[in-house]
Amino acid sequence: MPSALTTTVTELPESRVRVQVQVPASELEQRIEGKARELGRKLKLPGFRRGKVPAPLVIQRVGRDAVLEEAVRDTLSSWYVDALERTGIVPVGDPKVDLGELPPRGESLEFSFEIGVLPKATLGEYRGLEVGRAEPLVEEEQVQHEIDGLRERLARLQTVERPAEVGDFVVIDYAGALVGESGEPELFAGGEGRDQLVELGSGNLIDGFEQALAGARGGESRTLALTFPADYDRGELAGREASFEVTVKEVKRKELPDVDDDLAIDTGFDTVEDLREDIRRRLREAEEQRIDGEFRTAALDVAVEHAQMQVPSALIEARAQEMWERVLHTLSHRGITREAYLQITGRSEQEILADTAPEAERALRREAVLTAVVEAEGITPGEAELLEALRPAAEREQLPPEQLLQRLRDAGRLEEVREDLAARRAMELIAAEAKPIPIEQARAREALWTPEKERAAEPVHGVPPTHGGLWTPDR
Repeated sequence: MPSALTTTVTELPESRVRVQVQVPASELEQRIEGKARELGRKLKLPGFRRGKVPAPLVIQRVGRDAVLEEAVRDTLSSWYVDALERTGIVPVGDPKVDLGELPPRGESLEFSFEIGVLPKATLGEYRGLEVGRAEPLVEEEQVQHEIDGLRERLARLQTVERPAEVGDFVVIDYAGALVGESGEPELFAGGEGRDQLVELGSGNLIDGFEQALAGARGGESRTLALTFPADYDRGELAGREASFEVTVKEVKRKELPDVDDDLAIDTGFDTVEDLREDIRRRLREAEEQRIDGEFRTAALDVAVEHAQMQVPSALIEARAQEMWERVLHTLSHRGITREAYLQITGRSEQEILADTAPEAERALRREAVLTAVVEAEGITPGEAELLEALRPAAEREQLPPEQLLQRLRDAGRLEEVREDLAARRAMELIAAEAKPIPIEQARAREALWTPEKERAAEPVHGVPPTHGGLWTPDR
């Protein structure tokens, strides 16, 4: 539960603040006693069972200052989060914490931290903005592409009595061995397989394997002399020479179904035209959703253009660092390290941060405008709206929305959810009030803007100067 902190905020230049935090003596003593009980579970003293040493005796034995230092170290991060919630600060970057001296018994603990915050935006027009909007268009080539994909998924493999060609599938048995320094073969894990289905030309196997099987017939055996790539993901095999004995048991050709009513019936439709019309409808719905998302973003960017704010370079660098850390966190879940990613991309961390800076500035400006609109409109989501917003997450966790709401409240994260929901409402308000205009008209207006109004890295009236279509966050 949030603690009984006292906070004082002092605004600093360059969109930074200093927060002075006071932790009452009563809370501090509770933290000390809790830490002493935790230490007592590991402490062994004569006359006491292991884990049953009373907290006062632990404090006496270890020393109050040592226990206090441990308690403060463990709790400082939660006090920091609590202070952010109490002050309503939206932090940017990492805090600079000044802890100072630890207090004697009976006195409160004081510490401070400096942190970057969202810049304050002075709003211009944000209602009734004219914003370029594309019209949904589904080309017949897109429909045919979906049909082709459907045929691929329904394709069947038929055995053929002819030499294998690129695009065919072969069923093989194989046994491989590494070439040792003495010339003797060395078996390796995964070097043997039976009834393996291989598509020739897919590039799924090491270079030369599939190529060497082209022209083989069912029942034919071949010996392949190959070398594992130097960057092979199994380090013990990388760069090693190997020999494979391969027997081609069958050659199979992929046969695609014809585009006829039988194909439609197999997919739940009466006729091919019914199937095509369903594909058109789904493609159009997806296109409309994409355009809606782009239009909301473009409307927000026009509101950003009309607003005034100062975004210090240090703040941009801090946000770029945050974005880079999120990328690394996502990559770590895929088993990709920072070093591996840098090697794959061929860029340094400094180059990545520099490339991320325009996007970081754009994000800060958008958030600042949304925050200002929330304040100007007095947007405060109520509990019913919060419950509705939490419903999808609650269903995924198989919880009642009320239980998830209470869990967030107990964890001190409810205000964060409320702020996110308020920002979404502000963005929807801007988009709902915006007046769509043709893309060509929006581009014509942009061409009339004077050079001092242009921003090379940002869209103008929802249309970028360097490419067609609406600007989207992933471009």
